[in-house]
Amino acid sequence: MRLMEKYKKEIIPSLKEKFGYPNDLAVPRITKVTVNIGGGKFVKDSGFLEVAEEALKKITGQAPVKTKAKKSISSFKIRVGMVIGLKVTLRKERMYDFMEKLINITLPRTRDFRGLSMKGMDEQGNFNIGFSEHIAFPEVNPDDMDKIHGLEVCVTTTAGTKAEGLELFKLIGIPFKQSEEKVAK
Repeated sequence: MRLMEKYKKEIIPSLKEKFGYPNDLAVPRITKVTVNIGGGKFVKDSGFLEVAEEALKKITGQAPVKTKAKKSISSFKIRVGMVIGLKVTLRKERMYDFMEKLINITLPRTRDFRGLSMKGMDEQGNFNIGFSEHIAFPEVNPDDMDKIHGLEVCVTTTAGTKAEGLELFKLIGIPFKQSEEKVAK
């Protein structure tokens, strides 16, 4: 079952029952997924920008936006206007497709994966996932990549509290570490 259909048919009724929402529109939902690559490699290595841009384009199916430095930091050798990262914002259909791929394919392919830590969730119910290697994504061929880099995935929701966000992500199917799940209850 596709994630969007699962959300409408199973997750909305379950969350309405558990938290007592008055209607379907009050139920927390995912609003956007932001995929981001950032760091000092952009400053040190000029060829890294093209490699990272191509990888992000393959992973998300969308052209990334260059993020630039807002102020100079001499100790990091950064000047105003320098490219210090890349980001892609996914919404609607692409967002649900990406989340489905993330849960069912990418996370199981991650090296030494035993579940995601709940420490990545903030108090508003948003969830951040960090990958140390971008080759966990199926679109990226590790043989073609000479430079392996990390990336972050930020899932933004309309949940008001951490408990609502946690329940939403559990129902969507995000695998959390078992030991942390017992502590949260």
